[in-house]
Amino acid sequence: MQGSEKQRGLFDVDQIAPGLVPRQSIYGFLAANRRLLFPEGEFADLFPSVRGRPSIPGSVAATALLLQALEVRTDREAAEALTFDLRWKAACGLPVDGRSFHFSVFSVWRARIAASDTPDRVFAAVAKVVAECGVLKGRRARAVDSTILDDAVARQDAVTLLARQIRVVARVVPLWAGRIAVLPGAKWHVGATGLGKADIDWGDEAAKDRLVSELVEDALVILGWDRGGLDEAQLDQVGLLGVLAGQDVEPAEGSDGTDGRWRIAQKVAVDRVISTVDPDARHARKTRGTKRDGFKAHVVVEPDTGIITVSRLTKAAGDGTGDGRVGCELVKQDPGVQAGGVGQVLADSAYSSRAMLEVCDEVGVVPLIKPKVVVPPVEGGFTVDDFLLDDLYDPSVVTCPGGQVKRFPASGQVKFTACGACSLRSRCTKSMARTFKVSVEALVQRRHRLRVGVMGDGFTVPYRTKRPMVERSIAWLFRKARRVPYRGVDRNDAWLSLRAGAVNLKRLMTMGLGCGPAGWVLNPVT
Repeated sequence: MQGSEKQRGLFDVDQIAPGLVPRQSIYGFLAANRRLLFPEGEFADLFPSVRGRPSIPGSVAATALLLQALEVRTDREAAEALTFDLRWKAACGLPVDGRSFHFSVFSVWRARIAASDTPDRVFAAVAKVVAECGVLKGRRARAVDSTILDDAVARQDAVTLLARQIRVVARVVPLWAGRIAVLPGAKWHVGATGLGKADIDWGDEAAKDRLVSELVEDALVILGWDRGGLDEAQLDQVGLLGVLAGQDVEPAEGSDGTDGRWRIAQKVAVDRVISTVDPDARHARKTRGTKRDGFKAHVVVEPDTGIITVSRLTKAAGDGTGDGRVGCELVKQDPGVQAGGVGQVLADSAYSSRAMLEVCDEVGVVPLIKPKVVVPPVEGGFTVDDFLLDDLYDPSVVTCPGGQVKRFPASGQVKFTACGACSLRSRCTKSMARTFKVSVEALVQRRHRLRVGVMGDGFTVPYRTKRPMVERSIAWLFRKARRVPYRGVDRNDAWLSLRAGAVNLKRLMTMGLGCGPAGWVLNPVT
């Protein structure tokens, strides 16, 4: 049987120093309610073996994990807090003279939870409290946003990536180690010399090209070997070598890539792997002039209370990581949207994609999403929106501001050729013709811009008053936690879910969360 919590005794914090841990704090709340928040039966599936289960109760482990995520502590730091911090002892029900369990227990429980059918069970436990206390009852708006989080590893340049990954392949595929050790570029990736920067004159372009050429050629040789008999983990590492050998290099000037001459490409590959230690980390841009490396956190927030209803962590860039793509998936996962109780979704222009707008129509919510700005070819001139389409959904005729009429071709590209004598030409184009392409994506966004224009204050007032709360929730969520603690999308997504649950619980306590005879209730402080 899984261990059960001992009865409160002589050496409990409250017995030695009553009132030392306020009941209004997160620690006092968990001390009084952790077994209601995390019933023991909720964790029985994590240790199904009939040979016994750990002596640590599920409510204690879940409480410790929640506090760890809330305070952004490492496993060792969390174990020390359980030993020396009376607040943690009170929250987890440990006696004053009790020692913490070993710090490795944290990783064991996280791994068990992540591998279970409900990897977000701590967040779900808090979500049950949110639902029962009715804090979101009648709240018909949701706000969607994202932010970039720094990764937990150092970014590596192209040479370091190749040298390190060849060394990794030699380690994980022992049968290949001997063959890799005699390759022409082995001095750069085998043994101690492969652990640091290559000892060359980095100001000499020819020397750099020779180094890159040797590493790329070694990688191509390895990729040509028979992979029969390799397991999945080994194949993953060989495949990663193939990605690295192609993302940052190009044939040298005058080479077609068959003569062994390569150089660093003068470009940044799409979805570029930036570290062999964490292949999921990516380059990203917070703004046009601000570059970041890491991951992207996406959240759905109730804008009046700041409660986070859905969260997800993805790579910072690449397929399936765009705000519009992820945002529409999160909106459909929101419990309020699924129950039909949400009427508005607020977001900035990054979410004004066709997919997001169509999902809003599908689930029956009004998209209070800031439209993308349409830039005219002439400053202060006509935009595409000034060209009239007879039908936004199935256009067949396009009329320009000067009165020219064109049939809408199947390609979507419209060209007006009689612009030279038009009196409005100076406001329309600098050339003798105006050409633009209208895709289905553009039509959907144009329709949304027109809708926002018709709404007027019905859009601007709720957008300006409600949407800022999502920024505040993101600030709460990532205060002192702008760097993810782990490697990889899956582990950091589990951490994000855990932290979102902890922040939600703390927010509920600020709003007066308590437990009465009828269950969880809110008693707002007046």
